[in-house]
Amino acid sequence: MTRLFAILASVLVVVLLGVGVAYVLLPRADQDLFAQCREGQVAGGDIGGPFELLDKDGQTVTDADVITGPSLLYFGYTFCPDVCPLDNSRNVEAVDILDERGIAVTPIFISIDPERDTPEVVGEFAFNLHDRMIGLTGSPEQVKAASQAYKTYYKAHSDKDDPYYLVDHTTMTYLVFPEHGFVDFFRRDVSPQQMADRVACFVDATGGM
Repeated sequence: MTRLFAILASVLVVVLLGVGVAYVLLPRADQDLFAQCREGQVAGGDIGGPFELLDKDGQTVTDADVITGPSLLYFGYTFCPDVCPLDNSRNVEAVDILDERGIAVTPIFISIDPERDTPEVVGEFAFNLHDRMIGLTGSPEQVKAASQAYKTYYKAHSDKDDPYYLVDHTTMTYLVFPEHGFVDFFRRDVSPQQMADRVACFVDATGGM
């Protein structure tokens, strides 16, 4: 009988531990304001945070200065031959779709190539894509800090003595709110319409900010 109780107690402990683990790994939907908008779990720990960069005029700005409403952040570089122009064109097309729905979203481009991307270069790149896009750059240290905050990766292909060097980098777009911080990301295969629909869901969940 004692042995039976011991076995039952062991089973109960395992079950309780399993429930506890499940609770930690799978938070209840009613604890996540945006649960109905997400397509999958966001992995990688805390994403986002404060940064300090330079705007098109060479003025120092912080995340609080530029993220004043729903914003789409993208880390790339202006010399990028194909990926960055395509991704950011998709982003601004989604922004225009959202404008038609009465939802204002700011596209933000953060350069990970500060050696070539001066404030003027980044500003021109951003303006050519959308008159509301904010282009940001900074010192190598400032750019690295912003990239690390959003868990992005970048690395030059070759020696930067070559003026035509390319840079590998993360190609996801991040949706950020001033009050909630980072809420979700979009991969390259998401269409402008799909992006607009998901962003609208997040905005609606906040009460239509």
